[in-house]
Amino acid sequence: MPHVPRPPSIDPGVTSFLWGIGIGLYLYFGSLAVGVSSGTAFIFSLLVAFGVFLFVRICGEDTPPRRYAVRRRQTSRD
Repeated sequence: MPHVPRPPSIDPGVTSFLWGIGIGLYLYFGSLAVGVSSGTAFIFSLLVAFGVFLFVRICGEDTPPRRYAVRRRQTSRD
């Protein structure tokens, strides 16, 4: 059976940066589309992009299950 290659690992910082940039650009162009001035739209979208970056960086990382550590502690007590 041939080995199926896995996709490359992407650092969580890069992922959160891309989320921040994407949502910031979406908000910037959306604000321009509804008539907000470009300076106000830029500042607001920059703040939102930074907030999204921090949120995804802090809360968006998957943590692996800790079953092995719990099982190991239980067996060492016996």
